[in-house]
Amino acid sequence: MEMTPERVHAERDRVRDRTDVVDLTNETRARLAEAFGTGVAPVTETAYRHEVDRVFADGDRAVNVAAYVALLRDLDVDGDYPGFVVDERLGRLLAATIAGGEPLSTLAEATFHYADVHTHADGPAGADDLAAALAAGFQTRLPGWPWTEDDSPFAVDPGGDA
Repeated sequence: MEMTPERVHAERDRVRDRTDVVDLTNETRARLAEAFGTGVAPVTETAYRHEVDRVFADGDRAVNVAAYVALLRDLDVDGDYPGFVVDERLGRLLAATIAGGEPLSTLAEATFHYADVHTHADGPAGADDLAAALAAGFQTRLPGWPWTEDDSPFAVDPGGDA
């Protein structure tokens, strides 16, 4: 597989046009909100597309996201089960790369597994992992969770104790 700027742009367009990911993102958010007894704002198609553009505007992140997307989109294993580890690993990495940096990348990896259990897509073995990874990564980085709306109580004032 060769990744060129043109290929990255084409993968961005494919991801941007996947409005099914918005539905899966909102379904995942609703399940998580219920499990954790909290509310969360839904994601709109406009917010999703804007965030896809932001992810792909970072060239270093974009080339990696594009490669994971391309691999998962085409990944198939006869009988699926023998390839279970590789599509799960690629899905986790894609979700984490989209989310960006800790602690969001770890949260996105955990959310990937949660979304993947509820995701079934037609196509090759990697298709459902791709959908779950996109939903997990973007739902993690998009606003709407109450705990992300306020400053952390654990932040240390950089001017303190001088």
